[in-house]
Amino acid sequence: MSISTMTIGKAAAEAGVNVQTIRYYERTGLVPAPSRTPSGYRAYGPDTVRLVRFIKHAQELGFTLAEVEELLKLREDRVSPCADVRAAAVAKVKAIEWKIDRLVAMREALCALIACCDSNGSARSCPILETLDAS
Repeated sequence: MSISTMTIGKAAAEAGVNVQTIRYYERTGLVPAPSRTPSGYRAYGPDTVRLVRFIKHAQELGFTLAEVEELLKLREDRVSPCADVRAAAVAKVKAIEWKIDRLVAMREALCALIACCDSNGSARSCPILETLDAS
């Protein structure tokens, strides 16, 4: 391997992921197949590490792999306006806000059920179980 290439293990370590993550990204097409050494080993360059970090960072912000794929296409298409990327980020924020609203409603419903339960009776007469059964 040349100085600028690395094994999959080294690339994974530098990107902060495991080897299986890189292989999965390759299978799904998010990461292009690497070149091979004469002995058949995959030879990854620094661009792969950068790309994997991009994918992981986007996932940490809540983007799905399908959405990451769209972001990557926008990144590669030099004529796509930044407004398209902004629109994807705005849509993601709206989806996150919807999820937060749902989680708050779930928490409130569970807290109301907990408040109804004195936890002294048997499970057969538990108001939480009765409410779940009635739904």
